[in-house]
Amino acid sequence: MKLKVQLACVAITLFMGAPLYLITLAALSSRRSLNEFPLSLLPTSLSGETMSTFLQSTGILGGLLNSLTIGLSTVALSLLIGLPAGYAMARYAFRGRDPYQLALLLTRALPIVVLSVPLARIFLDTGLYDTTYGVTLLHTALALPTTILITSAIFLGVSREQEEAAMIFGASPLAAFVRVVVPQALPGIAASAMFTFVLSWNEVLGASILTLNRRTLPAQVLATLADSPLAFRFAGGLALVVPALIFIAVARRYLLNMWGTTLR
Repeated sequence: MKLKVQLACVAITLFMGAPLYLITLAALSSRRSLNEFPLSLLPTSLSGETMSTFLQSTGILGGLLNSLTIGLSTVALSLLIGLPAGYAMARYAFRGRDPYQLALLLTRALPIVVLSVPLARIFLDTGLYDTTYGVTLLHTALALPTTILITSAIFLGVSREQEEAAMIFGASPLAAFVRVVVPQALPGIAASAMFTFVLSWNEVLGASILTLNRRTLPAQVLATLADSPLAFRFAGGLALVVPALIFIAVARRYLLNMWGTTLR
């Protein structure tokens, strides 16, 4: 049984990793090699020319900086609002808590395309159009329901007795929350941060509608690479994947499973 599980994990890993490998291989291969048939699955003609040209294209580095700024700001703002909300849902019983949780999930069922015109109008009237602040607010609104639900679930697994013991020994409720509850809730916080960053990084429709000169990298790639050669499309795909993988790798060290065993 254990061998079957390991083989299944290897198969899933290969299935998930194959597209990443092929995109990386194509982005770092010479343009001439991409036109050869049959294409080699091994790195036989590596070249950084395509990737270098892509990164030097107009708007790419600016879009990358905007995406990083918006993604990290969205993570910070989502946790700042979502952690107290998740803690309140986990610790306090109030009328309508279950319907409220369902309502949070239902907000994710509303497609953003339905909100595009009202959002654009509101952002134009408030001066938030074509700003990183406006896109950050949009991405935070999209990520908050999941942030609240994930953190509330993990707070339920934190012992209330330990928190009460800290307050008995003189800690304030805020200090007990920060020093006792948060360290034990790092699995949920890490999972929520990873989901929020990836959601913000990959979101393209809202960023395309609400920005013109300060577009995120996905919006910039969508606008500029639609008619570009195939090699530059692969380079754009690699540029979109790598930062998200780096963030996940950094956040992964805080990610524990629900039984408290560290994932190594």
